[in-house]
Amino acid sequence: MESLGNISVDLYAKQKGSWPQKGRHILAQFNDDTVVVYQAFCPAIAEYAVKHQRFGGPQFSFSRMSWIKTNFLWRMYRCGWASKTNQQRVLAVRITRQGFHTILANAYTVEFQKSQDINTADILVRLQWDPDHTPTYEKEERRAIQLGLKNEILKQYATEWVVEINDITDFVHQQHTVLKEYGLEKLYVPVERVYPVTDRNISRQIGLEKSD
Repeated sequence: MESLGNISVDLYAKQKGSWPQKGRHILAQFNDDTVVVYQAFCPAIAEYAVKHQRFGGPQFSFSRMSWIKTNFLWRMYRCGWASKTNQQRVLAVRITRQGFHTILANAYTVEFQKSQDINTADILVRLQWDPDHTPTYEKEERRAIQLGLKNEILKQYATEWVVEINDITDFVHQQHTVLKEYGLEKLYVPVERVYPVTDRNISRQIGLEKSD
């Protein structure tokens, strides 16, 4: 196992066998106090975030929903390994576990929302379970979580719950080159494991599945 600053990384080939093959699971890098989530932005937003260790500046909008992903490869699939417009810079954002717990506590599946008659306008966190993907974009049976934050939850995430923001774009480009030239066996990605949600109510409302 190696490290990228405070982000632990290891071979993809070594890790993939330990991940669930199907179902809804939160794959993440975490410790007792923090969780790492990933976002991709234009250079101006990323530079402000790294410099100030919080989000803000003239181009970051607190009135728009902002999406976070705990799964590095899901982030790579969505940003094309930092190649898409306005997603050229990838940030690893370490936030408090208490903050992440609050985010999950305010997220609901559509089915749970309807069963509890929760008004969509009142939801502060939009939850999506989408097919996870391999580094070369093949679709997996496993589902990956992404969480859209808005209003007060977004403000707290962006300014209060941040522990550290690292720009990992150089690592992303380096590993994409490794992937293209040497294949999956040589690829390094951040270390991830199934994140435990011990609150049964939260687990039920986000549609989480038990690990095998």
